[in-house]
Amino acid sequence: MTQPDPMPMSPAAPRLTLFDLPLDVVTLEQTLSRLGEWMFQAPRAPHTVVTLNPEIIVQSRTQPEFVRAVQQADLVTADGVGIVWAVRQLYGQTAPRAPGYDIVKGLMERHGAQLRVFFLGAQPGVAEQAAQNAARDYGIQVAGVHHGYFDAAEDRRVAELVGAAGAHLLLTGMGAGRQERFNQTWRQVLGAPVLLGCGGVIDVLAGTAELAPAWTRRLGVEFIWRVGLDRKRWHRAPRLAQFVRLVQAEKRRNARR
Repeated sequence: MTQPDPMPMSPAAPRLTLFDLPLDVVTLEQTLSRLGEWMFQAPRAPHTVVTLNPEIIVQSRTQPEFVRAVQQADLVTADGVGIVWAVRQLYGQTAPRAPGYDIVKGLMERHGAQLRVFFLGAQPGVAEQAAQNAARDYGIQVAGVHHGYFDAAEDRRVAELVGAAGAHLLLTGMGAGRQERFNQTWRQVLGAPVLLGCGGVIDVLAGTAELAPAWTRRLGVEFIWRVGLDRKRWHRAPRLAQFVRLVQAEKRRNARR
């Protein structure tokens, strides 16, 4: 497979702070290039990646370990339009988006058969289907699969399973908070150069969850489509409203300084 010319992320790319959490101002292309460097260039070392959205900010405010996991991440990208809006409100600048699904799809398209991926997450059987579909559609190598329904007592066993698989990329889809803490806590055991907390991406790859329509993704409002049509996601609406209130309150505080 022909590889694109490298587009290294500028060392001067700024890292902003949103409610004690970092945000790297990087484009999707810069993100893909940086992750490609981590996966295929020496030295090979594990790096954690977080795709930041409003729910992570709201949930993390009552979970100190969650905050630390995000703060220690090697790369934090803007996943949704809510983060873009918050940066505009609080910093007066535009933050490009690099959503989790686009990152995963982009890496698979770029690296194809070179790429060894471990699928960790979702209900039993879903990761297997996601792996089969990804191998068929992108030609990637499947390093391993494991469902996401295990408790903390099994963390080491699962981390060692991943570490023994020799993956370039670990997709960890166990829900916000759990996946970031797991990747950060066990990063040295997991060993993969890129450890990505990917939320529902495994379900989308498996076909058990529907990707939002292209027009909603272009506008950055896919979360409205998901929350509005999926009753299982209705609990997310209060968190989004809380996020808006947090940003507005912070903007008022900044104006008084």
